[in-house]
Amino acid sequence: MEIGQKVKVYRLRDRVSGDIAQRLGKVGTIKEYKMTDGSGVGVKVEFEDNFSTWFFEDEVKLVQ
Repeated sequence: MEIGQKVKVYRLRDRVSGDIAQRLGKVGTIKEYKMTDGSGVGVKVEFEDNFSTWFFEDEVKLVQ
């Protein structure tokens, strides 16, 4: 996955706030990378309404 690519949120690993849970199934754009726990990498995703948050890489899939 690269910055600028479109991704779809297809699963959530943990319990999350309502704002984030509403993003399940939505498409957004990768804005940057984030170190998650010292060994993993996540991605910060921005949606059309300018809301942004980060996800683990296995929570999103590239949109063709």
